[in-house]
Amino acid sequence: MVRGVHDGAAVCTSGVRCGPATAGYPGGVAVPLADPSSAPVAGAEICPKRMHYGPCGGVRDDLTCELGDRPCPFAVGPLPPWLGGEPAPAPAPRPDGLLDRAATRPVVLTDLSVTPYAPASVRRVVAVLADSSDALLVGEHQSTPDLPPTLFAAEVIAAGGRPWTTLTCRDRNRVVLEQEIMGLAAVGVEGVLCATGDVRAPGVRPDVTQVFDLDGTRLAALAAAAGLVATVPEAPEAAPRELRPARVAAKQRAGARLCVLNHTSSPTAVGRFVAAARAAGATLPFVAGVAVYTDERSARVLQAFPGLHLDDAAVEAVLAAPDPVAAGVAAAVAEARALLAIPGVVGVNLSGLASGRGEVAGAEVKAAIAEEIRRAG
Repeated sequence: MVRGVHDGAAVCTSGVRCGPATAGYPGGVAVPLADPSSAPVAGAEICPKRMHYGPCGGVRDDLTCELGDRPCPFAVGPLPPWLGGEPAPAPAPRPDGLLDRAATRPVVLTDLSVTPYAPASVRRVVAVLADSSDALLVGEHQSTPDLPPTLFAAEVIAAGGRPWTTLTCRDRNRVVLEQEIMGLAAVGVEGVLCATGDVRAPGVRPDVTQVFDLDGTRLAALAAAAGLVATVPEAPEAAPRELRPARVAAKQRAGARLCVLNHTSSPTAVGRFVAAARAAGATLPFVAGVAVYTDERSARVLQAFPGLHLDDAAVEAVLAAPDPVAAGVAAAVAEARALLAIPGVVGVNLSGLASGRGEVAGAEVKAAIAEEIRRAG
């Protein structure tokens, strides 16, 4: 809800300046994009996600769409230029927030894996992770819907955690995305991971429409206009690899202030990618993905995810170890230390289920890794 308008910007009930109030959006209730940013670009008409600023992270190695039934229209450069104008001015980092902490030491952003639609599960897992993690990444998955993002974030905050909320465009039209952004700002969320979202797998809720009014780049512009830390993902080793560094720079021009990298086959690949992104004009900080697995199930889920690449030899060594939990923790800590030595990488994202024995067991593994990273930091 909006209390009033001051200097052309909507002021939410929380006091957050929620973006410009413009004609067609009475009182600044919504955060509009500049009109040019909604203009179609060449090739968008064949993208099943209706993206304007592709490619997404699901492009296959043969440059076909993640659905496998058509070429990706964005896989051959040049990238579509950002047409939405200058991003909203970046507010100062929130005191003791993730970006504020990242200015003085490495930060840990930990995946929050919980039972869907279960606030009690959120409370149990947050209790394990809150003290060791600088923020908790609330994910969103095409096959397992959960509580609405604003409600989920409020549950995490009430349990003592710092949510960093993922929003995707698959299941929400633009109005609902604007509502969620306003709601997240109102409840005190610092940052939003803005992703286009995966297309649902065959057989997963075929009765439900997939929306894709926006893509992740345009969603980042909305989040930035609301004063949130617009965070974007990128997949360094997904095809087309040569375009992805410049894509980070394009997302920054739309308003992104932080980039979370998907898993790669080695820290060396991350170092090359960050250097290439810097050369392309990106100046934002990076959080690099650390694969967390301690058993067959947690490892194979990560290996099967589109756009992610793991060190397969390291995976098999962990699974074959006499104590896979200890080996998995050690492997993750070693990967994190190598990633944090890369200039431009300010933190790591502990990503994955971590354990097939349930969400609390997985949280205990991630907490142990986070504590080791912080001790070394």
